[in-house]
Amino acid sequence: MFNHAGQDQLIDDLLQFQQWHYSLQTSPKVVVLDTRTRRWRSELNRARPSGLLDWEALTEFQQDVMGEDAVIVVSPAPMFGVKLIEAIQSVFTFFGKPLVVDAENWMAHRGAANVLLNIFGHSRTPETFVILSGDVHYSFVYDVRLRHRPERPRIWQITSSGLKNEFPHTLMEWLDRINRWLYAPWSPLNWFTKRRRMRVSPRLPEGRDAGERLWNNAGIGLVELDGTGAPTNIQQLNSRSGGTRFLKPERHGPDDHSH
Repeated sequence: MFNHAGQDQLIDDLLQFQQWHYSLQTSPKVVVLDTRTRRWRSELNRARPSGLLDWEALTEFQQDVMGEDAVIVVSPAPMFGVKLIEAIQSVFTFFGKPLVVDAENWMAHRGAANVLLNIFGHSRTPETFVILSGDVHYSFVYDVRLRHRPERPRIWQITSSGLKNEFPHTLMEWLDRINRWLYAPWSPLNWFTKRRRMRVSPRLPEGRDAGERLWNNAGIGLVELDGTGAPTNIQQLNSRSGGTRFLKPERHGPDDHSH
């Protein structure tokens, strides 16, 4: 006989559970973030996107990483995303339609964005951050540095597409191209974003046709690290072909985006 009381108790326990985030005491340390159940609701308008972590969760994240030499952070959504796509999400949010474009990114909530960027700038933050993300239908890799302190911390945003879903290829090509035009290093649009303290250099995928930064193929990411926790090899293994390798950018070269 089906136990309704047991089912109700299980549902109540799941709703009250608060430990979907966790850390692994490996070397480097792995910190897995729960960006679904501990969100920072917008104080101005409940219809606007929430911060992916609230103040308490961000404080716990900071405590988890402080004092470590290197850390691997698993963040479902990229902490450093594609600016044009985030701008499009902001426009839809302004008109009250955030769900149309799935407007969930770290920079969508001012409070969460500022706290997150302050964590990277803290004096005791790890020297090496490797951020592993997905939750989008394309792949890209950024080398991220603080503008006023380029040697420390070293941050890599590594984002892999899903195993199945892809963007429409023509649309992705245009978004990639327009993003490069609008947010080039000399563009004033860079100074109207929350990441202007950062220098973000996109890595170039091998096999690109016209300078693309985004790789639009379903698959799985492969990352190899050295003894300091820094990535030595970053690949996207495609489900239909051999995939690509993301090449290290030239330092302060023409592809740098001053976020």
